[in-house]
Amino acid sequence: MGAHLDHLVEGVDPHLNVRVHEAAEGTTGPRRPVVLLPGFASSAKLNWEDAGWVAALTQAGRRGVTVDLPGHGGSPVPEDMDAYSPSRIRADLLQLVQDAHARPLKGGDDSTGVDIIGYSLGARLAWEFGATQPELVHRMVLGGPSSQDPLAGFDLAAARRYLADGTPIDDPTTAELLRMARLVPGNDLYALLTMIEAIKVEPFVPSDAVPHMPLLLVAGEKDELAQSAAELARLSGRARMLRLPGRTHANAVTSRACKNDAIEFLAG
Repeated sequence: MGAHLDHLVEGVDPHLNVRVHEAAEGTTGPRRPVVLLPGFASSAKLNWEDAGWVAALTQAGRRGVTVDLPGHGGSPVPEDMDAYSPSRIRADLLQLVQDAHARPLKGGDDSTGVDIIGYSLGARLAWEFGATQPELVHRMVLGGPSSQDPLAGFDLAAARRYLADGTPIDDPTTAELLRMARLVPGNDLYALLTMIEAIKVEPFVPSDAVPHMPLLLVAGEKDELAQSAAELARLSGRARMLRLPGRTHANAVTSRACKNDAIEFLAG
């Protein structure tokens, strides 16, 4: 895969609803690439470039491939709700990996398979992708993970009323998630609500499909959305937990300790 992503770089496969960015210039060697999946209402630029992950991976000699989810960043804004569903996004990711001629994992061959880093919603997608594609995924780092999807309880009707006429939102989690989404310039809020609607149709049940490759689970000490991360670790049996002192769901991703531990873990 490391030498065959060029035809997907900074472009959109017309059959897919995700946008791919080749992030780590100059690191086109034989080592497996790192695919980075951002969180809800974020983007490849905000989650990985601005937060310093691309630079850290490049410095470590790793090739980072960042992805924008449907309706996020530079990706298309589909009209069909199914395009935002977790199963469709995972299918698009698999297609990207296959189009790039990734080879199944083979012993100690560092050029086979991929590593994955996912944050928040990206961590949920990574968990499910790793569980269903074990022959392609070597190791994964899941940031801000939870055994219960915080978007499942999102009050769509209240959010839509708020956007229409400013009616206050009673549910604090819904209010906070919408506040965070509105902070990002260029976010299409109605596309994001469509994604939430699609996610509600496919609830996250981590015990239904468990990834068995080595995992590093990273969460801020003050991250209320990732309090159940230890449940994922127990399900996996091959996971290590890293708690970041003083960090929240919003700023854990910028932690230097998080980057250093993640890069060291993926090199194992």
